[in-house]
Amino acid sequence: MSTGATASHPILAAVGQTPLVELTPAFPELPPGTRLFAKLESVNPGGSIKDRPVSRMITRALAEGRLAGGRRLLDSSSGNAGIAYAMLGAALGVPISIVVPGNASRERLDRIAAHGAELILTDPVEGYDFALRHAKHLAATQPERYWYSNQYANENNWRAHYETTGVEILEQVRSATGGLPDAFVAGVGTGGTLTGVGRRLREAAPQVHIASVIPDIFPGLEGLKPLGTEGDIVPDILDEALIDHRQIVPIEDAVATCRRLARAGYYVGPSSGAYVHLALRVAALGAHRVVVTVLNDTGERYVSTGMWAS
Repeated sequence: MSTGATASHPILAAVGQTPLVELTPAFPELPPGTRLFAKLESVNPGGSIKDRPVSRMITRALAEGRLAGGRRLLDSSSGNAGIAYAMLGAALGVPISIVVPGNASRERLDRIAAHGAELILTDPVEGYDFALRHAKHLAATQPERYWYSNQYANENNWRAHYETTGVEILEQVRSATGGLPDAFVAGVGTGGTLTGVGRRLREAAPQVHIASVIPDIFPGLEGLKPLGTEGDIVPDILDEALIDHRQIVPIEDAVATCRRLARAGYYVGPSSGAYVHLALRVAALGAHRVVVTVLNDTGERYVSTGMWAS
């Protein structure tokens, strides 16, 4: 497929420009005058925010000839990026191989397989870093078979959020409030969202408060890294200097917030619940009137985990 054909593929045009929804009515405990907003990323064609960086990484790889000669695009993922790679690979004619920890939800694994991608499962007890190391090993030992996209170190990851997610947040918050965000809440999987959005927001609003969710240790929250244990791999693209505050959010609090969101009409996954939980804590401080976060994916992706069982 030519670069021009790739750039104009209809599925790429469907990525991004997601709604900014106001969650304020769902949380009456918010301080008076405080407003809480979130980007609804489940409306992307792959069902998550990962469509944004993956679309940029895969199209740049094609344009640069990285996948010439039938080489497979290889990466590790907790699931959502794997879905985005598999979906876009199927659309663009790129063979995809994804290394995924075995504790990824059944729905994620099934979606990746449905698009025809190769799934390589690793021991769930070993966590995300083991999957990352295994992907690196495969790329190093079989360079003729694989091109390693490496979303943890790929500059196109954070740049996608800098050029799209962050820009959209600024435009949509300005339209809704007449001003700029006072605080932004996210977490660290690859570091792409926090770094890209954080840098864009800081340029427009230097005093914006940036808070990061820290998950409990294993099993924690799918897709998020604790970064608190010796030997944890810190993503190369993560700009830790952006982070003003870090807060552990237990899975129980994340799920409880997901259930509150579902009662308000928003069916989202546990990382989204964790983000909103921390956003509420940031808002409770009373110093930040406009708080923005991200609803990363859909709750339908976690039915098999039991999180929705009554």
